[in-house]
Amino acid sequence: MHAHTAAAATRLPPPVNLARARPVVRSAAHRVEPPPSRFALDVLEGLAQRQRSIPCTWLYDHRGSQLFEQITEVPEYYPTRTEIGWLRRAAPDIAAAAGSGAVVFELGSGSSRKTPLVLGALDRPAGYVPIDISERFLGESVRPLAARFPGLPIHPVVADFNELQALPLPPGVRGGRRVIFFPGGTIGNLDPEDAARLLERLGRLAGLGAMLVVGIDHTRDPAALVAAYDDRAGITAAFNKNLLARINRELDGDFDLDAYTHRARFDAAEPRVEMYLVATRAQRVHVLDWAYDIAAGESIHTENAYKPSLFQFLALAHRSGWAQRRLWMGETPGYALHLLENVLVL
Repeated sequence: MHAHTAAAATRLPPPVNLARARPVVRSAAHRVEPPPSRFALDVLEGLAQRQRSIPCTWLYDHRGSQLFEQITEVPEYYPTRTEIGWLRRAAPDIAAAAGSGAVVFELGSGSSRKTPLVLGALDRPAGYVPIDISERFLGESVRPLAARFPGLPIHPVVADFNELQALPLPPGVRGGRRVIFFPGGTIGNLDPEDAARLLERLGRLAGLGAMLVVGIDHTRDPAALVAAYDDRAGITAAFNKNLLARINRELDGDFDLDAYTHRARFDAAEPRVEMYLVATRAQRVHVLDWAYDIAAGESIHTENAYKPSLFQFLALAHRSGWAQRRLWMGETPGYALHLLENVLVL
């Protein structure tokens, strides 16, 4: 689901707040333009805010997805290897809870690297539905899974999981229990209220008795967290800057990537890791028919990664209709794997 938007010959309808942007007048023959994409609107409005901010959803085009997979391999990024270790231990218990004929829905499936650990443990799974915003990356990830599980119906869905209105089954599949697989600590990109709303909606869509396998990072060590989001190899920095490259490519932008630096910080009060792109010099940038004056030192906020305590997350899950059935976590609170069951359709 890529939003390839050509440069507009006539000015786009402004988003809600463009107080910090100036329209650019371009001389061109009139032509009718398609309505602006969701990506365009989020970027235009986000750049016009006092704290410029672009939703982290747009970090994950095909190149961004590739870079994120590289991030999961760097020594500083502990969540992936920790979660894989827990999944290896937890897979038999997850399979026992799911029962025979389960259908697995994976949110933000990415490379589906962890998925075989779950699918391989299940008793005759009825189907697998990977859901991801990058259509090309989704297609590349599904092919090896189809080869590994040749009898399994696989139904890829290109979507932002935050906007799901249904959990579509593979054609001809009825299936048993719904199992939602939400690894990677991705739910931490949502603020707590948005996370609660997502869990409530998933409960309504999946129904009573559905299972949720979700990775949550409970780490509070600032040094470990900042290192994980600002690795020495600079892969996270490239991942963050790729957002500007995407704006240049898809929204006729002219960001100079060399004029921005990646920054990660831990806000203990929230608590969350925040990622920014910080301008190293004053500049005027253009996106579609709008210009933005950005001062040296000014930042664009691109991602939050909330790190709730164990009890904060369990309270949020409980009020969203989910009860904990199992927990896999070390003695020191850190990255954990939760198995939840939907006990209340709100």
